[in-house]
Amino acid sequence: MTAQAPAKRLYIKTYGCQMNVYDSERMADVLAPLGYGLTDTPEGADLVVLNTCHIREKATEKVYSELGQIKRLKDKADGAMTIAVAGCVAQAEGEEILRRQPAVDLVVGPQAYHQLPELIARAHRARGERLAAEFAADEKFDALPIARNPSGVTAFLTVQEGCDKFCTFCVVPYTRGAEWSRPVEAILAEARDLAAKGVREVTLLGQNVNAYAGEGGLAGLVRRLAQIEGLDRIRYTTSHPRDMDEALIAAHGEVEALMPYLHLPVQAGSDKILKAMNRGHTAEGYLRLVEKIRAARPDIALSGDFIVGFPGERDADFEATLQLVREVGYGSAFTFKYSRRPGTPAAALPGQVAEEVKEERLARLNALIEAQQRAFNAAQAGRVLPVLFEKPGRHPGQLVGRSPYLQAVHADAPDRLIGRIVPVRIESASRMSLAGALELEPA
Repeated sequence: MTAQAPAKRLYIKTYGCQMNVYDSERMADVLAPLGYGLTDTPEGADLVVLNTCHIREKATEKVYSELGQIKRLKDKADGAMTIAVAGCVAQAEGEEILRRQPAVDLVVGPQAYHQLPELIARAHRARGERLAAEFAADEKFDALPIARNPSGVTAFLTVQEGCDKFCTFCVVPYTRGAEWSRPVEAILAEARDLAAKGVREVTLLGQNVNAYAGEGGLAGLVRRLAQIEGLDRIRYTTSHPRDMDEALIAAHGEVEALMPYLHLPVQAGSDKILKAMNRGHTAEGYLRLVEKIRAARPDIALSGDFIVGFPGERDADFEATLQLVREVGYGSAFTFKYSRRPGTPAAALPGQVAEEVKEERLARLNALIEAQQRAFNAAQAGRVLPVLFEKPGRHPGQLVGRSPYLQAVHADAPDRLIGRIVPVRIESASRMSLAGALELEPA
């Protein structure tokens, strides 16, 4: 008996962070009861959702460019396509989106996508309400079904949303709202459901995930998640140095399921720039925090975020950033040129840095980060690492998985090991991945 095809086709394109990936998955969940099934292409889709990111200007402009292409598909289909814009651009520029691209049927902020079924019904009734941009994270999660349909053996799990830090360069407090934490039991129920469906690793998500304010804080939540049968690996992102408390540091040394990989953004190494960014910590404070974390978990690998060319950044400020990177030694990092976002305090600061200076500084920072990443990966050669195999690799008979340090690992292995954590002897390394051989093949 063949499976019946879904009545309606849903295409979702996701921009930006892991939280948007999670949100896109949940949109598919709330639309499934309406008969929508996912498709890999917008051609022929009944509903197209662009789940957007507003962090950088280029990301926003990509959305408008994409909307132009989707409009042409809608015109070819004689209008038999519903277009929705979701996420942070929708929250920040809802009215502007509707003005610039009238083909858009719905604009849905990141805290309102649970209303999609109702909004679609209204849109199909003589173009009803088209804009939903409330800040009601609790209502959203109350409305989402606990049961999910994970697509693999790893999954994202949002535990916290919003931000109260108000870094001067960032739009998140204005697009995601104030910090809000999901109840512990709701998170545990979702995690148990994922584990029952074969998920072996969860990544806890939040704009400031270590500001999680549920009972026991993030450390307490991690300890409870680690007790769920079948859930063998736990990660979290994105954290803020100001919220890295002693309990969470201790958990890194005591909870085996908590992976030895920590994304801890610093943004800059100059105290002058950190103050202008309103980061609430100093470079020295960050370095001492790293020392504490490494004392608790000596094998931990660190990842970071860096912005170059922030207003007022002089050569000496940038050199301070390079020096901090040298002192920490990162396994990986994300680097960006400062992007002026309308409505943020930094957009009006004096001393905006010339684009060519940003380019030169970014190139120098990237060269240093890439050298550290290559060295870290090369240091894994000869080690035996537990690898969670996730899917087939590019070559026949090959699987790809993740090391505890989040590196992609390729090895010849049978498909039956997908979803298993297997010891792999690392034989070689590149900047982006590792290659190895099974140390022993499980029965």
